[in-house]
Amino acid sequence: MLDNLVKLREQFKQELEAVEIREELESIRIRFIGKKGLVTSELKNLKNLSGDMKKQAGKEVNILKNDIEQSIIAYQKIIADKEYLAEIEKSEKYDFTIPSRSNMGSLHPITIIQKEIEDIFKTMGFIVEDGLEVQTEYNNFEAVNIPSDHPAREMQDTYYLDNGQLLKTHTSAAQNAIMKKYGAPEPGKPLRVLFPGRCFRNENLDASHENTFFQLEGMMIGEDISISNLIYFMKVLLSEVFKTDVKVRLRPGFFPFVEPGFELDINCLICGGDGCSTCKHTGWLELLPCGMIHPNVLELGGINPDKYTGFAFGLGLTRLAMMKYEIKDIRLFNSGNLKQLKQFTI
Repeated sequence: MLDNLVKLREQFKQELEAVEIREELESIRIRFIGKKGLVTSELKNLKNLSGDMKKQAGKEVNILKNDIEQSIIAYQKIIADKEYLAEIEKSEKYDFTIPSRSNMGSLHPITIIQKEIEDIFKTMGFIVEDGLEVQTEYNNFEAVNIPSDHPAREMQDTYYLDNGQLLKTHTSAAQNAIMKKYGAPEPGKPLRVLFPGRCFRNENLDASHENTFFQLEGMMIGEDISISNLIYFMKVLLSEVFKTDVKVRLRPGFFPFVEPGFELDINCLICGGDGCSTCKHTGWLELLPCGMIHPNVLELGGINPDKYTGFAFGLGLTRLAMMKYEIKDIRLFNSGNLKQLKQFTI
């Protein structure tokens, strides 16, 4: 029987290589592994064997049957691709060198800055995840150390939905799900994740506040992660984005999900620090809340806070785009003013 299986494998290989259309492939499938197929018949013949021979032959028959099934699946994809290309060849021909008569548009400035930052952090070992815009109260608040009676709830005027869920007020709402997805990091391999997204708060609109804005959150969790790691990554980020040394300041800040917490402010690049409406005439613009992840947040995410530490930061993509492109009013980004937005390109 074993010799016969070797012959069947070679026979199948030869017939498969000659296949051109899906009907031929289906015919081969039926011929070898159909109800009355050649390999199926070998399975039925196992009853005539005994002892170790039956065990060994049964294993080889199943291996052959599985290999044939996988090969057929792979060839189905190959044939589908061939048919698709053939349809393209038959379709109407276009001269792609003819200039377009329509405006092809451009990327939004926030999209440009997001892609740029993602590329910077990817070179430093970060992976990019996505967070839902509609979140549960648990993910948005409880999971990041903001219980229902916590005064920090008063910091954010939230849009609640009729079903009890809400529009996320910060990208931190994705922290818990990401920690549970990846679990505790392996020794020497810290978890490094970015998760950009759109956030919503009921704000009074002005030159530096919008009710819909974009953030990019990042966190790094591992053994012996410290504030010095946080400062290093932030310096690399800002120097790469602005292509120059940028004046920053780090001051204490309260955020329930980090301990200790900091506010990283950037010297206003629009007025050079002299003071304008964008920076509220202070010369500084709050850009990057950050800090060491609170032990309660790690524990809720299924990570042992006695063994692991980590940092997190929430970068304001909208405000960063304002600084990079010297846009004085945040409301431009959501205005839909194509005349102003189309000037941005990669």
